[in-house]
Amino acid sequence: MSAFFVATSSIKDPEKFQLYARKAGETFAGYAAEPVLRGKFKGTLKGNADHHVVGIIRFPTVEALHEWHDSDAYQALVPLRDEAADMTICVYCVPV
Repeated sequence: MSAFFVATSSIKDPEKFQLYARKAGETFAGYAAEPVLRGKFKGTLKGNADHHVVGIIRFPTVEALHEWHDSDAYQALVPLRDEAADMTICVYCVPV
């Protein structure tokens, strides 16, 4: 069952955010992670949103997603991530 890492971000430091995004992408090897979308927020059709960008990464399983997220390589980027943006991270799974 595919699992999706969905991050909505309000960018605090664009240069650090670009560095975080590049370095985070380098950590995907070995987890069969596939970037699906990196997009700039353009408005809502209903409700409220306060983020600037969204990133969606597909993993083959929720276990692979958690293994990647908990990996030393990704966890080393958390301080940079937190300096670069305020981020909400959610996990979604495709129902069986």
